[in-house]
Amino acid sequence: MRSVLVCVVPALVVTASWLRLEEPQRWPRTLALVALALVPSLAPRAWQRVAALTIATVAAADLATRASVRHPLHLAGYAARHFWRGLNDFYAVRLPFDPSFRPDMHLVLLAAAFGFVAALGLAARRPVAAVFVVLVGAGWPATLLGGHDLLRGAAILGAALLLLSGFRGRAVVAGVALAGLALAAATQPAVARDELLHWQRWNIARHVPTVGVRYVWDAQYDGFTWPRKVTTVFVVKAPPTSVYWRATVLDAFDGTRWHERLQPAHPAFLSGKLDVTQGDALYPPAAGDPARWRQSEFDIRALADDHVVTPSGVAAYGAVPHDPSFARGGIATVQGGLQRGDDYTVWSYEPQPTPRQLARTPAVYPRAIAHDLQLPNPEHAFAVVAHKIAGDAQTPYGAALALESWFRSTGGFTYTQHPPKAAHTLAGFLRVKAGYCQHFAGAMAVMLRTLGVPARVAEGFVSGTYDPSTQTWTVTDHDAHAWVEAWFAGYGWLPFDPTPGRGSLSAPYSVSSPNFRVASVASIVHGVAASLLNTAAIHQDVGFGEKGAGLIGGSVQPQGSTAHGASLGRLLALVVLALLAALGLAKLARRRMRYATRDPRRLAAACRAELVDFLADQRIAVAASAAPADLARVVRGELEVDARGFADALAAARYGPPAQARAAAARTHTELASLRARIRGRLGRVRRARGFVSLRSLGVR
Repeated sequence: MRSVLVCVVPALVVTASWLRLEEPQRWPRTLALVALALVPSLAPRAWQRVAALTIATVAAADLATRASVRHPLHLAGYAARHFWRGLNDFYAVRLPFDPSFRPDMHLVLLAAAFGFVAALGLAARRPVAAVFVVLVGAGWPATLLGGHDLLRGAAILGAALLLLSGFRGRAVVAGVALAGLALAAATQPAVARDELLHWQRWNIARHVPTVGVRYVWDAQYDGFTWPRKVTTVFVVKAPPTSVYWRATVLDAFDGTRWHERLQPAHPAFLSGKLDVTQGDALYPPAAGDPARWRQSEFDIRALADDHVVTPSGVAAYGAVPHDPSFARGGIATVQGGLQRGDDYTVWSYEPQPTPRQLARTPAVYPRAIAHDLQLPNPEHAFAVVAHKIAGDAQTPYGAALALESWFRSTGGFTYTQHPPKAAHTLAGFLRVKAGYCQHFAGAMAVMLRTLGVPARVAEGFVSGTYDPSTQTWTVTDHDAHAWVEAWFAGYGWLPFDPTPGRGSLSAPYSVSSPNFRVASVASIVHGVAASLLNTAAIHQDVGFGEKGAGLIGGSVQPQGSTAHGASLGRLLALVVLALLAALGLAKLARRRMRYATRDPRRLAAACRAELVDFLADQRIAVAASAAPADLARVVRGELEVDARGFADALAAARYGPPAQARAAAARTHTELASLRARIRGRLGRVRRARGFVSLRSLGVR
């Protein structure tokens, strides 16, 4: 009964940790389940506890599911189905969740609380096992949510120490002191963390992708690493003509980096659709004709981002979830971000001009495009290189072709996810010629603006993999990419892709397209641009449009993704280290408290207690009434070590004349140190290690 009472507070700590994952929290039914979970531990025999646990589990399943199923096997199947659904949703829904709308996820929390509390009750007679249950049962949910976990960590540590102490007075005092020290240490800048481990990577249902695929839609040039596990972020039902899926555009250049600048827009509601082309002078006239639109149906699988992904030339939206907001250019964001299971439909206008049509497009731009020509004092290197490569191009299209082919094929550039430090700026990238798609897109867009061509950086995903049987494109996190959009009168924003070996634009005007032919532009471009294209023609079969498996372009840096996740092995190692540190501190604190006296008689008693504790950790019992000579005989008989010197000094300190007690107490302490050293030499490493982790000296048997 006592062991069960000790488990009540730790059980509440575990339960509270799980209920944090939902809002509002449903305590009454959960507490009833916790009470059921502790009942089996009251049974005195093992078979009785197993029988009681079976009955409690059935009752808990009935209470948790509120199912009108009479047969236990039917109830088990019903609960298992809903638990599995909730588990799948659990790793794909933003936390905390509303249990009213996610009853299956609420069932998962109830099952977790019941399971861990039941395990805690059954392990109550073995304190170390019970502590492990508390650390895992409360630590797992406590790290699923961000925020400051210091108080929760202190509560978990206190619950663990309570189990170790078994409500014994001194141990409780030491435990409270240790929890306070841990909390104080955790608040130091070198230790404090909002989240120690990223447990969202612990996807038990392996076929369900994690929710943590997020992106920083902003320019960064320091390098990145893709997670090894490829995750499908969304699926699109759309025509087989490949397009890039755009999340946003970076149209503001500060002289060093590109940034997102969203200007609010208010699309018109026409024919049941939100038409974003209305009132935007940068859309071509043909984009406003619904007969020219192509439809794309998006199914979000594992994209936790507030940007709505669309085809590059989005023209209209259907119903978008989560209260969308719109910006110029068709960019949309949603409150709280997209979630797994969200779906929406968009329509896009994807012009397919020929090279000759673009070559006839004059360099005449409306006033609305002025922002996309701004360059706030870019480094001189951009202008020098841009004019060297494409300065003699007679049309904006010729300049775009020259730069695109130079970056992709003839400029000597190398794709790498980990560029040298010199390439951590765009100007440095031009010198070392090594980087990834943000470098290529950012540099080309700056150089186009230098030449007077409106340009910006677009970010999102390449087309992905098409399945003709389902007419769907599957897009993964490894398909994330950055490219360039240049504006042409009559066609609007058109994509170009300067990253070598990356992407496959379908339009024949781009060097990145497998349909591009140098011969088709032979009479259009001249000078350096023509020379570059002629050189690039040698690599037509392998350099244009082919997506190399080893050339995955990185436009974004995943956040909370698998690269920074933590493994179960790491957690267990931390748990073991924490337990060892707690044991060492508890034993040290107990020993120091005994020696905190000037009375030589008490100092001698402290030396005796220290030896008795040492022997207890080696499973050698010493009677409380044992005299010093009896203690020496126990050491001699069990460990074959002579302890008579310690026994004589201890007897003199405790029972000799008061005038000699102080000197005898000092000699007792010296003899104790010598005796312990000789005992350690006899024990060996294994027994010493077992004694270090033993709880017997703390009163736990």
